[in-house]
Amino acid sequence: MEAQNIPSTPPLSPHHSHTLSPNTTSTTPPISPPSASRPTISLQQPSNKKGPSKSSKIFRRFRSVFRSFPIITPVCKIPVSLHGTRLHDNHIHGGTRMTGTLFGYRKARVNLAIQENSKCLPILVLELAITTGKLLQEMGLGLVRIALECEKRPSEKIKILDEPIWTLFCNGRKSGYGVRREPTDEDLMVMQTLHPISMGAGVIPTEATENPDGELTYMRAHFERVVNSRDSETYYMMNPDGNSGPELSIFFVRIG
Repeated sequence: MEAQNIPSTPPLSPHHSHTLSPNTTSTTPPISPPSASRPTISLQQPSNKKGPSKSSKIFRRFRSVFRSFPIITPVCKIPVSLHGTRLHDNHIHGGTRMTGTLFGYRKARVNLAIQENSKCLPILVLELAITTGKLLQEMGLGLVRIALECEKRPSEKIKILDEPIWTLFCNGRKSGYGVRREPTDEDLMVMQTLHPISMGAGVIPTEATENPDGELTYMRAHFERVVNSRDSETYYMMNPDGNSGPELSIFFVRIG
């Protein structure tokens, strides 16, 4: 896939410069700022789309409480491996390729969206209690391991990605919580705006907004999804063409 440079899109960190690669065309369409007339949402339903989760009411209620929590970063001794094999663009045996997008305003909490591909509605949207700027700082160091843990409840049969709340660890340090939520209108607008982009990083400029940053930062990449068990899934970010870009792995684990 031939990457196209967009001069107006700055890199996420001074250590790594990213290019944008559209899925189907040789040129990358400009990213338009959101306006009163939002783009029409043409994203497709994922193949495994089901009705609302039974826990939807629970995490909707919790989300309103979660937003009032301060962003905390106490030190934790959870054993998260920081020594892994760089995965480049090689396909992992037994893995499934997905599209992952991290996005948010620099001083606000970062969001994670997982899609079957960039043209599908997200199958998962998580709001993480770590600021976008802090995560970009971690990414600038080149190696990030995000672990999301929740307690196993044997009496409840729920898919691991349908769990409503997670304890968040970033490179072994407890960093608050992650909350699963239904995609908002803004989430869908971001996914629609980025749907021609298979991988890349930059900002989506915005019009007048109450947010002090005024620009929404994003990073999109292919991830290999590896299902280890019904209580464990891992998403490995794939660096194209052997690039020496940042390594990112996201672990979902149910314990207890």
